[in-house]
Amino acid sequence: MDYKSAGVDIDAGHEVVNRIRGLAQGTFTPGVLSDIGSFGGLFHMQAAGASDPVLVASADGVGTKLKVAFMLNRHTTIGEDLVNHCVNDILVQGARPLFFLDYLATGRLSPDIAVDIVDGLARACKANGCALLGGETAEMPGFYANREYDLAGFIVGVVERPLVLTGDRIRVGDALIGLPSTGLHTNGYSLARRIAFDTLMLGIHDHIPELGVGIGEALLRPHRSYLNPVLPLVRDGLINGMAHITGGGLTDNVPRVLPEGTSARIDRSSWEVPALFTWLVRRGDVPDADAWRTFNMGIGMVLAVPAQQVNHVLERLSEAGESEGAVIGEIVSGDRSVQYVGH
Repeated sequence: MDYKSAGVDIDAGHEVVNRIRGLAQGTFTPGVLSDIGSFGGLFHMQAAGASDPVLVASADGVGTKLKVAFMLNRHTTIGEDLVNHCVNDILVQGARPLFFLDYLATGRLSPDIAVDIVDGLARACKANGCALLGGETAEMPGFYANREYDLAGFIVGVVERPLVLTGDRIRVGDALIGLPSTGLHTNGYSLARRIAFDTLMLGIHDHIPELGVGIGEALLRPHRSYLNPVLPLVRDGLINGMAHITGGGLTDNVPRVLPEGTSARIDRSSWEVPALFTWLVRRGDVPDADAWRTFNMGIGMVLAVPAQQVNHVLERLSEAGESEGAVIGEIVSGDRSVQYVGH
């Protein structure tokens, strides 16, 4: 017996590395000192141009959104989901990304699928000014089903120490500005899939009139990045705190940045919840509190801004192409919770 007969194709792994090398090299920034295929990725911090740098690191995955990609047999946007999620996670602390690494584990390695995934990673890294520094591809037969995989990402960014955002600057009276999501992003898919495919017994290509597209298309919309419109506001000291709305929705994520003695009052009537969420809640008979703690409900990022700077910040966001940002609430006295008002 040999390794290939046991389910691991080393030659396929080499093919993947050769095919993705160019994709990764296209993301390299001046700080990158190593090439794809090295045992470790090298990055020269002086190239980051920070005088008092603080490194910010995060790791995440895509969750069961992968199941939708498997069902559609479409793998070109999963990498975007992962990079943008990680970029947003460090952005809330004021950081810009420096480099990214990925971990791809699969049962039987398909070079075509792997290249599609890395193409998405590279595309998003380039859009965010982030180097795809390296990664790992693991072929694990018997552990993952054929043509299925798991994907995780690791990001490192930098922020000048005086600009680090921890939420401690948030004050009663600050306005909360919500920036729109593009869909479920990367959270709530276990519930969404159960509603669509187990309860309603829909096929992945079934058209949903309320959504104007097939259910698979609606669920696979990429997780967006907020870096380009928001980072300049951080650098200019216009933001007191931020929350990336991921698992737990507004209910659980906004309190993560609130200082003691404050709460967030959010007016649910201040934006129109997108049709995908209202459809899922109605067809799944999802309790109201569960819906707002599972889905982002159309808001992907929340900015806490001094009240006197609100109009200026909204103008800056609009100039940066973020014209749908809107005031959705305010900071009030409280116990680090979210208080919902409106319908």
